[in-house]
Amino acid sequence: MPVYQFFCKECKKSFTLTLSLEAYEKGKLACPKCKSKKVEQRLQAFYAVTSKKA
Repeated sequence: MPVYQFFCKECKKSFTLTLSLEAYEKGKLACPKCKSKKVEQRLQAFYAVTSKKA
């Protein structure tokens, strides 16, 4: 799943979320610290978290 970086405009904190594309497209995101919905996505290098095969 892709990892996205966000910035909260209320508490001024950056945070990352691992979201499915479906969850990302719904856009109902909130800051995990202050629960504000005033968040904006920040640009970062793309990487995805995948399961490792043994």
